[in-house]
Amino acid sequence: MKLSAPTVPVFYISAALFILALVGHFVVVPYVTLYQFWIAIAAYVVLAAGNVLKGV
Repeated sequence: MKLSAPTVPVFYISAALFILALVGHFVVVPYVTLYQFWIAIAAYVVLAAGNVLKGV
């Protein structure tokens, strides 16, 4: 399996999800605070998919 670098939009989406999870950890945001762990996992999955799937 060959890995490729994720595209810029995929990286930005992953970074935005991670920052959202981080903000939800320190500030009480109604939905984000409850699911901050899963939002961080989603950020990692999006980034990993961008590495594994070519052209994404």
